[in-house]
Amino acid sequence: MPAYKDETTGKWYISCWYSDWTGKRKKKIKRGFETKREALEWEREFQLQDSANPEMTFESFIALYKQDITPKLKENSWITKENIIAKHLIPYFGKFRICDITAKNVIDWQNEMRKQQNKNGDKYSSTYLKTIHNQLSSIFNHAIRFYGLKTNPAFVAGNMGTSRHAEMKFWTKDEYLKFAEVMMDKPIYYYAFEILYWCGIREGELLALTPSDFNSVRKTLRIDESYQRLKGRDVITCPKTKKSNRVVNVPDFVCDEISDYLNMLYGIKSNDRIFSELSKSSLNKQLKRGAKQAGVQEIRVHDLRHSHVSLLIDMRFSALAIGERLGHETAEITLTYAHLFPSRQIEMADRLNEIRKET
Repeated sequence: MPAYKDETTGKWYISCWYSDWTGKRKKKIKRGFETKREALEWEREFQLQDSANPEMTFESFIALYKQDITPKLKENSWITKENIIAKHLIPYFGKFRICDITAKNVIDWQNEMRKQQNKNGDKYSSTYLKTIHNQLSSIFNHAIRFYGLKTNPAFVAGNMGTSRHAEMKFWTKDEYLKFAEVMMDKPIYYYAFEILYWCGIREGELLALTPSDFNSVRKTLRIDESYQRLKGRDVITCPKTKKSNRVVNVPDFVCDEISDYLNMLYGIKSNDRIFSELSKSSLNKQLKRGAKQAGVQEIRVHDLRHSHVSLLIDMRFSALAIGERLGHETAEITLTYAHLFPSRQIEMADRLNEIRKET
């Protein structure tokens, strides 16, 4: 199709036909191009998208990828993906035709990513490198499954970085108690950290809690929502996974602390967030302050959840029981925290010896 010049604005525009998902023919008009060449390039990419042709550019394919997957994702999940794509993938691969990207291109990109630094001047962690590579690989897999791409060059190139559990940090009970004593000067943070450590819930789950989620008679917390701050808005979503909807039994002393805290909140309604004054940023800031004053290693807020798991493993609870409490599948607990479970190899060998002697 030809490009047209708007005599009023002096800019170029495209008018073309395409078929929507029902097969119905529709007209598409796109205005505002500075040159005829830009207009024709846009039209070519649009037609490649419409025909699901893997010869489209990587950047054009991202528009289709977003259209396909966002209805299936929570808003915060797409924002995380979008940030990675915009910051690390489009600047490098954007102008490549997606069918022309090779494993060598991916290896060159990996080497570039290993040199990059975050806003603090540090190189990206192994976990983050693995995360951005996995996102690139997911895009290629989507193109293979739905748009006729033949191979996944990110898979051929191999991953970079390591899994999160290799960098896992946690506090022992004694370390946490030293920290908790320091935090008593800021009651709201003290109560928040008590719930995080002794109940093992996620930050977003904590920040979504309301008085109606707490049952002082049964001594439980109902976890069925998660809080996020997205683009300046407070957003309440369902928890991370279906299994994350759960009821957590609370130790007696934490139950008493929650009751004391709720009594401090004058005029709070049953569906108001009890930690509305806090944010993930402020929790992290106070965690760092408290750790420094207590003389214990610095960890992340999410590592309090790891610390809770470590405590339960040390108390000899099974992966099944821990998974139910945390809202994880048993296999996920076993895989993520395998290095924390005590080895049973010697015990197994001894039992095999006993069985052999009996025959």
